[in-house]
Amino acid sequence: MPAIPMLRPLVLLLSMTVIAAPSQGETITNKTFSYYSVGGRTASELDEELNKRGPQMKATGSRHPGATKIRFGGSVSYVRRGNKCYVGNAKVTVSTNIILPRWKYRRSASKSLGLIWDTLSADIKRHEERHAEIARNHARDLERELKALRPDRDCAKLQAKVDRTTAAVVEAHDKDQARFDRVESYNFNERMLRLLAYRLDRAK
Repeated sequence: MPAIPMLRPLVLLLSMTVIAAPSQGETITNKTFSYYSVGGRTASELDEELNKRGPQMKATGSRHPGATKIRFGGSVSYVRRGNKCYVGNAKVTVSTNIILPRWKYRRSASKSLGLIWDTLSADIKRHEERHAEIARNHARDLERELKALRPDRDCAKLQAKVDRTTAAVVEAHDKDQARFDRVESYNFNERMLRLLAYRLDRAK
């Protein structure tokens, strides 16, 4: 069987801002897809193309077959009732852009190479979709935690609580993403062989 291109880690770009401004108090999510073309007529050439044309991680300069860019944002408003300051509305937004490869020779590929590509590209898409889902879950968690913050006599101190809560949720998000990548990387070969066997069985 031709060599199977290895799945590289994702690119994670994270920006979080919480500002004091009115909002509707609901988590807003937005997901988009981008594609880049790869050539190659063999598995090894495909691997080279993914290494050459895949999205680049700015921190390391290395390229990856798939990537998910994540951007958090949002707003928090504060209201004073009596001698206490409360969180009025809290809105957290998360935008994800999933970058995936598109093989320009798929239609003319041999049956075996086409099977390998379909299996690999589907797994890359599933992997990146999961990164986007992790981000959405943490955005919802953050919004709930911000709304549940106890009031304070000083709005500046309440805003400091908002900042600490935001930082803690973002840190938990980063750890969950890294943990997911570690598990996926460890199980990659076994998962790909299982998926290939499943597709081969269905093709009979």
